[in-house]
Amino acid sequence: MGKLTENLPAPPDRAIHRAAVAGASLAATLLVSGCSRAPTLNILGSYFPAWIICGVIGILLASLVRWFFVRIKLEDHLLWPLIVVYPCLTAFFTFTLWLLFFS
Repeated sequence: MGKLTENLPAPPDRAIHRAAVAGASLAATLLVSGCSRAPTLNILGSYFPAWIICGVIGILLASLVRWFFVRIKLEDHLLWPLIVVYPCLTAFFTFTLWLLFFS
């Protein structure tokens, strides 16, 4: 048994492992830091990220669509559970607004 383990390389010690992790995280940070500035909107002197504005408008549009579905009695005939339908509608409106105004 002793001869089999003699040929195996020694496991790296903790210092080498920590240095490798630190180097990898530094490289990842430098790769991501080259992004352009985030789109923001000035609302009453305060800057808000544009995705929050798109999300709020998406929620309002999905609520409007739900009101319309209930009014025309279409909500009873939806095939998917409503807990899936309305978040998907919200995401659709949010992403569409983002693409239209900030792409």
